[in-house]
Amino acid sequence: MPSSRNRRLAVVGLPSLALGLILAGGWAAHLGMSVRDHLEATRDALLRLRAGDVGTPSAVTTLAAARTHAAEARRLTGGLYWGLLTRLPVVGEGAATARGLAASVADVTDVLARVERATAPLLSASARAPGDLRGVLAALDAMAPVLRDGAVRVEAARSRVAGTPASTGLAALDGARDTVLRETIRLRGMLSQGAEAAALLPPMLGRDGPRRYFLAFETNAESRGTGGLVGAFGVLKADRGRVSVARLSANTGLAASAKPVADLGRQFVSRYGPGAATTLSVSNLSPHFPYAAQTWTGLWRRQTGQDLDGAIATDPVGLSHILGAIGPVRIPGGETVTAGNVVDLTERQAYARYPDPAERKRYLVGIAGAVSEALTGALDRPTRLLPAFARMVSEHRLRVWSRDEDEQRRLAATPLGGVLPERRGPYAGLVVNNSAGTKLDYYLDRSLTYELGPCRPDGQRSSRVRIRLTNDAPRGPLPAYVTARLDDPGRPHAAGSNLLWVSLYASVGAKATAVRLDERPVSFYAETERSHPVISKVLEFAPGQSRTLDVDLVEPYSAAAPVVPAQPLVRPQRTLVTADSRGCSS
Repeated sequence: MPSSRNRRLAVVGLPSLALGLILAGGWAAHLGMSVRDHLEATRDALLRLRAGDVGTPSAVTTLAAARTHAAEARRLTGGLYWGLLTRLPVVGEGAATARGLAASVADVTDVLARVERATAPLLSASARAPGDLRGVLAALDAMAPVLRDGAVRVEAARSRVAGTPASTGLAALDGARDTVLRETIRLRGMLSQGAEAAALLPPMLGRDGPRRYFLAFETNAESRGTGGLVGAFGVLKADRGRVSVARLSANTGLAASAKPVADLGRQFVSRYGPGAATTLSVSNLSPHFPYAAQTWTGLWRRQTGQDLDGAIATDPVGLSHILGAIGPVRIPGGETVTAGNVVDLTERQAYARYPDPAERKRYLVGIAGAVSEALTGALDRPTRLLPAFARMVSEHRLRVWSRDEDEQRRLAATPLGGVLPERRGPYAGLVVNNSAGTKLDYYLDRSLTYELGPCRPDGQRSSRVRIRLTNDAPRGPLPAYVTARLDDPGRPHAAGSNLLWVSLYASVGAKATAVRLDERPVSFYAETERSHPVISKVLEFAPGQSRTLDVDLVEPYSAAAPVVPAQPLVRPQRTLVTADSRGCSS
């Protein structure tokens, strides 16, 4: 037993020890508040940077401030004292998470600084002549490895945060951890896609020799799987940094072929018929863009004997985004086309203004030509155009296909490729094709609700997709060309009625157990395209009518995020996804 003197010393020492812990805790609290302040300052600066203009002096200053605060947070949490805090009970988990956040955020701001320095030459590149992009291509070549390395570093930062305690007892700290995880995933994706684009664009824009692409302008007023009917087309030429658009024509300028110009497989022919690979008007019924691109370039080769290097497609909404960046253009005749009127002019007014189809097609080709010319003249100013192109890609209004196998493989991994993916995971893709020949899809409203159930004992889940479509055609008179029912011209139809081929692309491995139309069970077509089960129904719509299609599914359970692509039509699709988070037991 200890002596009475030692017992007295121990009793006397207890308050000293408590005082020491209190003092240590106070210093830890002071450090913690300092770290918090620097992390919050970093966050605020990054939010300003995200909302501001890239490459501007103010953005450079904001990024420098973010780096300074992040570096100080890393210094404060990187010392021996903070390391001891991570080993203490109660506060240890919070200290470990704060240290991981500080180090990772500092790494991310360093990456952003490197990217900013690599991007500066691109943003300051100037053309020697209209359409001359040699300076831009050189800047992109230099950017690609920096962006690729940045994506790797951001992933390492994300992994570091993911390895920290998720529940520290401090709601603000836990929320900050979640935010960093989410934002680093977003940033990694942006850097990876940017690296791919920076690597792909120089060769595809003729750095190593001439390139020529089929350029399709789709009309969403008559829906097709990739967006809309091809209303006009041209050839985009790129040669060592010089870009131009030539041979613009209405869709009547590309004749049908007696035989298919592309071998797209038996499933394709079974679903779409042989005409889909012989005729421009039905060449893009599938949502898988490479099918349409191969058909377009095949039709061009059959008619001209010339091989093209790839295909590009956009639509009037995409043109509105471009015009928003470069400003209004004047078309032959002096009319001004703007971001605010180009969609209405091309998809509604043109039909009322020009009863003669040949006149209307010349008008539409004039708009396409004016925008194309203005765009090629503005390509040397990427700062203005990048936000517009980014929006077009996110809305699936810019699609690209390359004949080069390596380029196409890389494109297919990005939204630009317009690929119907064959990978597993929750998937619900609504595709409508106009089967009446009308131009009424300008007025089509769409909504899709995807309800994913919990995992069942057999490793499957029950899900439901509800599709609601409304033919919102106006009650007043419309041009006959807009309302004509080419599918059944011999039978009278209400003006403004429409016929749509409605298809749901479900998850790979899914099976439809029931389909209801307006709450009543109905028969349906069940086919397969690129491993996806496709449930289809042809539906008639009176003017102003809404119809609801419910599809009950059994699909393989997956914890992957649901994918719900939206077909690029005039009006955006409203989408709601709900998922029961109960997973499969081990």
